[in-house]
Amino acid sequence: MKQATIAKSIFLLLLFPLLLVNSVLSVYREDDIIRETTRPFEFDYITWTLDALGLKAGQLSANVSQYLDPIQQKKVIFDYLSLVDKINTVSGKINQIYADPSIQDPLKKAAADLTEQKSLVAQMTQLGPLTESILQLQISYVLNQMGLATTGQPLPPLLYHVTPLPLALILSPRNVIEEKYDISLVPDVPLDKVVAIENSVAANTGLSALVVPVGGIGTYPTMVMSTTDLPWLLETICHEWTHNYLTVRPLGLNYETNSALRTMNETTANISGKEISAAVIRLFYPSLVPPPTLSPSTGNSSQGSSSTSGGFDFNAEMRITRVTVDQMLAAGQIDQAEQYMETRREFFWNNGYQIRKLNQAYFAFYGAYADIPGGEAGADPVGPAVTALRSESPTLKVFLTRISKMTDFSQLEQAIQQYK
Repeated sequence: MKQATIAKSIFLLLLFPLLLVNSVLSVYREDDIIRETTRPFEFDYITWTLDALGLKAGQLSANVSQYLDPIQQKKVIFDYLSLVDKINTVSGKINQIYADPSIQDPLKKAAADLTEQKSLVAQMTQLGPLTESILQLQISYVLNQMGLATTGQPLPPLLYHVTPLPLALILSPRNVIEEKYDISLVPDVPLDKVVAIENSVAANTGLSALVVPVGGIGTYPTMVMSTTDLPWLLETICHEWTHNYLTVRPLGLNYETNSALRTMNETTANISGKEISAAVIRLFYPSLVPPPTLSPSTGNSSQGSSSTSGGFDFNAEMRITRVTVDQMLAAGQIDQAEQYMETRREFFWNNGYQIRKLNQAYFAFYGAYADIPGGEAGADPVGPAVTALRSESPTLKVFLTRISKMTDFSQLEQAIQQYK
């Protein structure tokens, strides 16, 4: 569930137009060098945001979701998920036909599937907006129950839109793991172009580069990837709403100040997203509530780990990798660290985790989502500190109120010491 810094800026521009003046004054030569490569592929947030706001205005004026009872709302949601699954299936068949070199006339072969795809997409055009309105209504109700609303309305109001998501070009210095740039690219950049962009930017700047997919972006309305997984969808919507909530508060306003504050933002959004979405599932979709995990004393609980009994533990192995890389970089062993990361990438690949590129940019991006200890965050104390603050807070509202006022990691450390 990724948070592009450009998206945050777009949201701020909608609220505070005067910030536009400041944004054009910050011109860096390194930025110009990077954008010589990326400019033809960069995502247009302004156009997307204006279009999405227009769609949302239409949804709000119709307001159909409020006239449906809970059973009807649930049916709409599951019909939508089924429709997404059908579109994915028929699209996969079409892609396979066009990729098969033995098929001489793929257009003729795929004619029936193309007709079905067109019909399904037309249905999605009708059902998608209603689905978004229902989930917005349900999540807003839960936010109100949690005390995260004013006169029944979350602030900012919860608005999201399912859309093809931009890719994120992440750039980190080679001598330290730290996200320096996050540049959004159009969703359909082919892999050969992705690799060429990474290689060109790395060669011209000396930075570590990686293009990654994202599941959501905190624009306003927020951007969310299409999926058939309702719990994941709800979690992503709530994660990105949390970013909107933080954006108008000190923690969110300082998202780009340093890596610790970025991790505080992303880990907070992860915790909040999971907690709010779980409450929505319990209230509106109880059949989807997962069974309770077994006690760790039974030896069967896998909570917080990607391993099975005696199996490969991705989280533990990735933590080892990150900690080792941090130590090597601190010792000035940049080339050795990069050789080590490639060796470990092959190790992960051989154990079923197909990581295309493992480098400093990889850890700079994924290490910020640190609500589960270890993994890509390694020994970074920020994520565990955020988690500790949540455990010491009686409610999610109290937690968000406390952490949203912070502008430095030291404030979080002090807060935790007070509890101790």
